[in-house]
Amino acid sequence: MIPNLLAHIRTWGGFVRFSHTVFALPFALAAMIVAARDNRGWPGWEKFGLILAAMVCARTCAMAFNRIVDRKFDALNLRTAGRHLPSGKISLAGAVALCLGAAAGLVIASFFLNRLCFYLSPVALAVVCFYSLTKRFTDYTHVYLGLALALAPAGAWLAVKGTNLAWLDVAQMVVLALAVVLWLVGFDIIYALQDYEFDRRYGLHSLVVAWGPKNALQAAFLAHMLMCGLLLLFGLLCKFRIAYIVGWFIIVGCLVMEHWIARRRSLSWINVAFFRLNAVVSAVFFGITAAEVIFQGGFRLR
Repeated sequence: MIPNLLAHIRTWGGFVRFSHTVFALPFALAAMIVAARDNRGWPGWEKFGLILAAMVCARTCAMAFNRIVDRKFDALNLRTAGRHLPSGKISLAGAVALCLGAAAGLVIASFFLNRLCFYLSPVALAVVCFYSLTKRFTDYTHVYLGLALALAPAGAWLAVKGTNLAWLDVAQMVVLALAVVLWLVGFDIIYALQDYEFDRRYGLHSLVVAWGPKNALQAAFLAHMLMCGLLLLFGLLCKFRIAYIVGWFIIVGCLVMEHWIARRRSLSWINVAFFRLNAVVSAVFFGITAAEVIFQGGFRLR
């Protein structure tokens, strides 16, 4: 019984690519820590649990919706034909039930967080799901995905602060959200290189299709360099010190390496550039932000 249960968990986790939670969640948790800075970054177990539940539910809903609306294209693409819906590993009814259940989970978690989060939860659901439709009509689908991902840190910030926001809170939150948008735009362009020929053939939109791989990669590099600038500005606004600067250089190094791989290696290396290096970027950002807040920049509790 237990092996069957674990197999089902792995199947559903693979369906929504649960492992990719490492992209958005560290930025959300970093935002939570900064928003709760007056309490050394800890908002309390209840609020932490609700934030975690809301983030997981939002991402699960978005990913399930993406797999549902893209299932016919996935079946035609050799790279994605083995995914759960085209291959029959998961039924359409099960996928729809998961999507709706996750959406309800986000609304419920938001209700217990605060009134602002509850009122904004339908807007958040609309944004994170709308991305999946954008590749049908706009070349800037990467920007929409970036906006969806940027809701994670913004939502965590509002979960802690509610409407009690000073101008500095707003500035920090907006700068971090914009950095996440640009980060996503850069690495999603790199990821889209894998489907360049397929997207052209079936009339799907992306900047890779519109501008060609070479020009799109240049745009991705520019997006990542602007992201680095915004992360540096975020550190300045938060008055972070040496730990943040050291981590910032590591992040810059990872992004430069990502683009070197995308330009110099075959498409088989894309997953290395896409998953591993970006996972390091988000983990390092969370680590240095937590260290600065918890130890107040001085590597000692006060």
